[in-house]
This record gives sequence, C-alpha cells and structure tokens, in this order.
Amino acid sequence: MFKKNQPIPVRNFTICILTILFFATGFSALGQEAAKDTIQKKKSDTTHSPRKATIYSAALPGLGQIYNRKYWKVPLVYGGFAALGYFINFNNEEYVKYRQAYSDIIDDDPNTISYTRLNANPGFLEPDKIGQFTERLRGAKDYWRRNRDLVVIGTAVFYAVNIIDASVDAHFFNFDISDDLTINWVPGPVMCMDNRLMGIHCRITF
Repeated sequence: MFKKNQPIPVRNFTICILTILFFATGFSALGQEAAKDTIQKKKSDTTHSPRKATIYSAALPGLGQIYNRKYWKVPLVYGGFAALGYFINFNNEEYVKYRQAYSDIIDDDPNTISYTRLNANPGFLEPDKIGQFTERLRGAKDYWRRNRDLVVIGTAVFYAVNIIDASVDAHFFNFDISDDLTINWVPGPVMCMDNRLMGIHCRITF
C-alpha cells in the first residue's frame, strides 16, 4: 500500500523563498556598489591634480587658485603682492636717501651736502653736534635697510603661502563636505571559514 505524497509545509517553503531573495538582493547590491565605487574613483583620480595646482601657482601666483576655481582668492593674492611691493619700494627709497646722507657727512668733500636737505633741526649741523647727527643718520640708514629686508622676506613667505594654499585646496577639491550623512543596511553573503553565511552589510555615506 503506497503512502500519499506529503505536501511541503508552508513554513519551510517560506524560509527557502526568503533565503533565495536575501542572497540575490545581496549580490545585486554588492555588484552595484562596486561599480559605483569604481566610477567615482576614476572620476576622482582624473578630475583634479594637486601637482598641477602647485606647479601653476609656483609659475604664476594666483594661477593655482584659478585652477582650483577659487577665483575670489586671486585679488587677495595680487593685492598682497602689490602691497608688499609698495613697502619694499618705499623702504628702499628711504634707505638710499639716508645712506647717501650718511656717506656725504662722513667724507671730506664740501660739495656733497645731501644731508642738509633732510628735514632735520639746523642745530644738529653745529660743529659741536655734528657727531650726534652723524650717528642719527647711521641709525636711520640701518633702520630703513632692516625694514626693507624684512618686507622682502615677508614677500617670499607670502609667495610660499600662495603655493601651499593652492596645493591644499587641490587636495580637498573632491572632498564631499555636504550634509548628506546616511546609513544603509544591505543584505549580503559573509564568508567565514570557507562557508557562506547570511549577513548584513552596513554602508555609511558622508
């Protein structure tokens, strides 16, 4: 006497269907994520170059900022160089004037009297005070030379800052600073001791 075929319990059938859907969804999600990451990486690698930004800014100040699309920084760069150039020229003119006056007052040539055209108290030209006036001219000469040299050093530092700024901006050009912070739970397979198990992948997007 033959036994009738027993129907598959509904519970076991449901578990099998859910397991198949779980693995299918997980593999699909992983494949899409891998393709998306590859495309984003290629775009990131070929879109912007910090090396180019550094070279451009070193060759012509402000060009690196233009390459980084930070156009508002260009007037600041050239405004800074213009101000520094003005102070270099101003301090150098004062230094040349006092250097010539000091040179004229210490020589024995009566025809070199450029120190008399300075805005100084005529009493300092008295024979008993000429030595004090000479020291003041030497001090003024050294003061303006020191100021000029400091501004020249400041210009070199500003030039270096211009290059560093372009390089840093280029490194952060593709950095996502949006407010989009999400956490996605994606089903997928997990390999453990060469065994495939069911698991869940956590993906954080920021």
